[in-house]
Amino acid sequence: MSETDIGRDGDFWGGFSRLADPKISLTSLASIYLGAAVASVEGGLHWGWLIATAITVFALEAAKNATGDIYDYDSGTDLRVAPEDRTPFSGGKRVLVEDLLTRRQTWEIAIAMTALAGLLGIFIVVAREPAVLWFGLAGALLGWSYQGPPLKLSYRGGGEAAVMVVYGPLIALATYLIQTHQLSAEVFLLSLPLGLIVAAFLWVNEFPDYEADKASGKRNLVVQLGKEKASQVLPAIYLAAALILLALPAAGLPKAVWLGALFLPAAAYASFAIWREPQTFHRKRPAQPAALVAFLLYSVGAGTGVLIG
Repeated sequence: MSETDIGRDGDFWGGFSRLADPKISLTSLASIYLGAAVASVEGGLHWGWLIATAITVFALEAAKNATGDIYDYDSGTDLRVAPEDRTPFSGGKRVLVEDLLTRRQTWEIAIAMTALAGLLGIFIVVAREPAVLWFGLAGALLGWSYQGPPLKLSYRGGGEAAVMVVYGPLIALATYLIQTHQLSAEVFLLSLPLGLIVAAFLWVNEFPDYEADKASGKRNLVVQLGKEKASQVLPAIYLAAALILLALPAAGLPKAVWLGALFLPAAAYASFAIWREPQTFHRKRPAQPAALVAFLLYSVGAGTGVLIG
């Protein structure tokens, strides 16, 4: 077997762990938690189906990360990220850039994870809830289209909206549907702020990659706006999430969901740090971890509010 087949370092499992990326999987777990919290107060949880849901979503995410790394490598985006701009939250998974995996291995992981998600998804559809098929197909399509052709949403300013939809209503509603065999307006509304806050996390992570993305023709919204204007939009995204959260009790949710406001200090810190130094904040201030903590605190706070409310 040649070096081309195994990669220069041959670190298959190191590459796989990069693509699995547990910290990014927290986004889907946050959405799953909201759907499960509402389902649990309406009739209890079916833990086996909840675990099957989580594994299916995890496999789709790993497949998306694998194909995304290939397309970002081919476009030159990951190759152009300067060393001082690389962070644990941005700059791509870099399994090809750092020779952890070969292209063939990366495609094999993408195919294997897609197959795992497909098999589990079919099992859930046949044995539990047929209607969730449409959610699975939508999630798979958006996951592929985030960086894959023909849509390449993250290259055309549609990636942020796709992330908001998938990690907000799509996963939360699918989780609830599998548990209860029905949909819920309350779950939809509860998940809207989460979708916005996760999109804000992506927004923050696009700043360090700005120069590389711009040079490679990856015209996400931060690139289209420029760092200065994009730093001014970020607080507006968080404000929109906060206003929806404030209105949730009017839609029938308990006032305890206002515990989701725990996200505000972390969001405020990230917004201030980026507004103050939009060019270099990621080299000095932990704004990216703060943006991650923000969506976790919203999910934990709002979901727990449902449980105790």
